[in-house]
Amino acid sequence: MSSKPHRPASLDAQAEARTTAPAAHHAHDDHHAHEHGEHGHVAHAHHAHGDHAHDHHDEHGHDDHAHGHHDHAHDEHGHDDHAHGADTAELVRIGLVALAALVSFTGLWRPVASVDVVALVAAVLGGYPIYREALSSLFARRMTMELSMTIAIAAALAIGESFTACVIVLFVLVAEVLEHLTVSRGRHAIEHLLGLMPQEAAVQRGAETHPVPIAEVRAGDVVLVRPGARLPVDGTVVSGHSSVDQSSVTGESLPVEKVAGSRVYAGTVNQAGTLQVRTAGVGRDTAFGRIIEAVERAEKSRAPIQRTADRLAGYLVYFALGAALLTFLLTRDARATISVVIVAGACGIAAGTPLAILGAIGQAAARGAIVKGGVHLEALGQVDTVVLDKTGTLTLGKPEVVEVLPAPGVSAEAVVEAAALAERPSEHPLARAILDKAGTLGLPTVQPEDFEYTPGAGIRCRAPGGEEVRVGSRAFVAAAGVEGLPPAPSHLSEVVVSRGGRLLGALRVADVLRPEAREAVTALRGMGLRTVLLTGDARAIADTVGRQLGVDEVAGELLPEDKLARVRQLRGGGARVAMVGDGINDAPALMEAHVGVAMGGGTEVARESAGVLLLGDDLLVLVEALRVARRCRRIILQNFSGTLLVDSAGIVLASVGLLNPLLAAFIHVASELAFILNSTRLLPRGRLAAARRSAAAEGSLQAA
Repeated sequence: MSSKPHRPASLDAQAEARTTAPAAHHAHDDHHAHEHGEHGHVAHAHHAHGDHAHDHHDEHGHDDHAHGHHDHAHDEHGHDDHAHGADTAELVRIGLVALAALVSFTGLWRPVASVDVVALVAAVLGGYPIYREALSSLFARRMTMELSMTIAIAAALAIGESFTACVIVLFVLVAEVLEHLTVSRGRHAIEHLLGLMPQEAAVQRGAETHPVPIAEVRAGDVVLVRPGARLPVDGTVVSGHSSVDQSSVTGESLPVEKVAGSRVYAGTVNQAGTLQVRTAGVGRDTAFGRIIEAVERAEKSRAPIQRTADRLAGYLVYFALGAALLTFLLTRDARATISVVIVAGACGIAAGTPLAILGAIGQAAARGAIVKGGVHLEALGQVDTVVLDKTGTLTLGKPEVVEVLPAPGVSAEAVVEAAALAERPSEHPLARAILDKAGTLGLPTVQPEDFEYTPGAGIRCRAPGGEEVRVGSRAFVAAAGVEGLPPAPSHLSEVVVSRGGRLLGALRVADVLRPEAREAVTALRGMGLRTVLLTGDARAIADTVGRQLGVDEVAGELLPEDKLARVRQLRGGGARVAMVGDGINDAPALMEAHVGVAMGGGTEVARESAGVLLLGDDLLVLVEALRVARRCRRIILQNFSGTLLVDSAGIVLASVGLLNPLLAAFIHVASELAFILNSTRLLPRGRLAAARRSAAAEGSLQAA
């Protein structure tokens, strides 16, 4: 009937050590990228990979706290939660009331012939918790189910129906206990998560290892993790080899092999060998900590649909009382009047709605998506249009050399070797792509001399023999008097290479589409969602990507303000928009969307600001999160419609005398529990194993 939100212990005490991860960015000017359609790559212009971070919106005025007046303040009645279900006093009270009902029904003991003393005493004393809540609601000028049931019990006693009043009290007490037991499943999930976090870590200090409280572990500390132990921190393996069960964080069903350089996450289980881990995050600054924080926030927050449930519950109580008054005026039948009051039950939606939200957020987290509260979950469940950024969202954001075009008489190896020579000092992602290509071909790379970088143009340096090497745009290489440049591609990015004033050739560089991107877009469209690609890249590239992935609408060459205008236009047309991005440049569009989704590998600003955070960069996780949010909304609406149907039918039947008070009480309790149990279908059951590749999970939490 009523419950007070449980506040689990937090990890704040464990979060004193904050991770500071300085990021160095090599300055490069922005330039349009291009795409290689046949190879499934999206191109980047040379030295054009500027920061493309995208921010996320707030909540457009929706805050996570409860607002306004709620007629049926279901979670404000003042009941303390039971850490382990029903306490002894409640069970004893139910047992005594049940015994009294049995004695009254069988007539085993009736000391006063004219009055059913046993049932009367049981109804008055056994119903004390109900009357206490009713009195509290009355003083607060709040109509609650406890108050309406108290009126029904008092009316039954007033007409001499002591046995009926006793049974009503029994049903209500049993319903209270069953509700607590059911709802506590969701809350115990938080306590279970908290229990997975070790409170101590074995920290290496010099040549010795000391047990240190987790709150005192700092970023950079090396932690020793023995076989069978849970990892206390996020970090990187320094030494050791083992397999780690990451199912509690990434949802993977199989253990993941870990070697030096591998990422590991707090709350996961080291299964085999001993690992030495350099700490990157502790407590709230771990991926596991953020999962717990999201679930805690979900329980504290109130989604708009939850406030609607509370109001609907209050309205149903008023409706039942009005119907009861009308029944009495028309029929003068006190039993029918009492039955009308009893049969209306709205606690199922008032308790079931937050339970469904909590369960859905738990399921989403188990699948790799953190939804930061009920407001965002509800918005996600209503989405009909998904707007996708390209770089870092549909693509890996990791360019690679897809084609080498040597000049006549020049080998492909000579082109790559010269380009790698010039790019060796560079920190740009395109430089890494060229160096990786050289490594693939087994070519040596040496340090250049007289290195000079021109932003937006290219690199000039000297080879060990003194020859000038130029790597960059066509104009940059042509400025040195190099002739015979090949025709410029229309849909690919190129890096032109010259050495000693002679053209060696060109490299075609492209960004790689995420392997799951096509499947994710197909799944989104299969859910009836409209997909829109907005990118700052050239229109030809955007069209190529759109065709490859099957996106419904494509727009290229957009500035941040253009993306904002497009999202605003979609909203103005009645669309419910989710914007998916990974950095700062898309901040205006992300803020304009109904809900923003940040990729796990995106910038800190995007991850902290997003309403939904994908722990990894797997777009299929977004699909799963949307499905969970939709299912949550569907279950809540089922509870709404079911409650209205049962209450309406029950009130009509009771008003014409077809339901006696006992049957009305049974229908009330049964319907309430049915709708609460319907909500529990969203609670995670056992270990949710997502069919995601180990490689995706390995990179999924790099920046989460």
